[in-house]
Amino acid sequence: MEDLMTEEKANQIVEKCKADNVRYINLQFTDILGMSKSLTIPIQHLKDSLLSGTWFDGSSIQGFARIHESDMFLKPDPSTYAVIPWLESDSGNTARFICDVYTPDGNPFEGDPRYILKKAIAEAKAMGYEFKTGPELEFFMFKKENGKISPLPHDKGGYFDLSMDEAYVVRRDMVEALEAFGIDVEASHHEVAEGSHEIGFKYGDALKTADNGTTLKFTLKAIGQKHGLHVTFMPKPISKINGSGMHVHQSLFDINTGQNVFYDETDQYNLSQTAKYFMAGQLKNAKAMSAILSPLVNSYKRLVPGYEAATYVCWACTNRSALIRVPKIFKGKSMAARAEYRAPDPCCNLYLAFAVLLRAGLEGIKNKIQPPNSVEEDVYHFDAKKLRDKSITVLPHSLWQAVKELKKSTLMQQSIGTHTFQKYIEAKTQEWDDFRIHVTDWEHDRYLEIY
Repeated sequence: MEDLMTEEKANQIVEKCKADNVRYINLQFTDILGMSKSLTIPIQHLKDSLLSGTWFDGSSIQGFARIHESDMFLKPDPSTYAVIPWLESDSGNTARFICDVYTPDGNPFEGDPRYILKKAIAEAKAMGYEFKTGPELEFFMFKKENGKISPLPHDKGGYFDLSMDEAYVVRRDMVEALEAFGIDVEASHHEVAEGSHEIGFKYGDALKTADNGTTLKFTLKAIGQKHGLHVTFMPKPISKINGSGMHVHQSLFDINTGQNVFYDETDQYNLSQTAKYFMAGQLKNAKAMSAILSPLVNSYKRLVPGYEAATYVCWACTNRSALIRVPKIFKGKSMAARAEYRAPDPCCNLYLAFAVLLRAGLEGIKNKIQPPNSVEEDVYHFDAKKLRDKSITVLPHSLWQAVKELKKSTLMQQSIGTHTFQKYIEAKTQEWDDFRIHVTDWEHDRYLEIY
């Protein structure tokens, strides 16, 4: 149950802002595609916003309201308050609050991605569980030439490189900015491909990590811009090298005891039966979730064998070619028991992604779905017969195939709500149609001189 905003609490928040020399407030939220949106108000209107909300036109936001029902209200979540570090100024700072979206009658808007995740979390809580996640968002940094983005990586570094990593100073500034938002950064490093990086933050409550992941995306873009660089979370910006993924570590905790219910010291993999049911539910729904977890036409150019992206629907412990990997649990570290879902990319809407992952896992628990045997071999080297013999299927090869799988799923419709389900399918169908009829440079190079 959310705390009721009282006039006393609102006054305390306003006084905190004044003490931080805040003059402007950015009210932030996301559309159904995960794009961050913002409305700015002066500090003198913050109290009214906290108590009654701030009006905005929902018909202008992707997947929100229609023209004749456009009035909506943003209500700031006080726990997300932070001064935006790159906008600090002697004349007055700018702070942000992440907001929930409400309709004029005072009810949460069914199409608000943050509310969709809250509903999934509430279902888990009703079953006695707290859902915790740890997303690992990878990204590229590209140079700019004459103000235009160039597909040239900023550096020549490789995995965990230091001597070749020209981006260390940029990542350091990114970490400092994230910490100003209250995000507990655990590590930052160079990824496998040139110009590719990752900044990891602390595992925790799914709503908080969705907020943090969303914050990370716009923060990294802002800091990159200050260095004259373009930060992109595009899944496959350059052909024939590794792209950007977003592996999601996930587990359930008992809300009464605080214990990790995924752990069982007597099991071969130290996994409880609950964890196995949870994974089985996700494997069953993997194809249906794909359009939400890998949401772009470009996503499916990353989801190909050979570039460390998981494309095969199976699970394992040490095998990184599996869709779900169970990291080794060290002695005395039972709280770290988790399942790592490896297909998502960082262009997904984190709120929707966590919602469908959770709902799929809970379906597995409710229906006691048994997972198949783990596959510890490199699935990339399996031929078609071996895949069939082991009943291993493959994720969709394109956004169009993924949308078709999504359309068939009653669970996905229930998970994100009929409104968002329909709007999301409309948006992704339009994206595919735009791509389908576009003539590319590849086609010119391949066909123009020959035919």
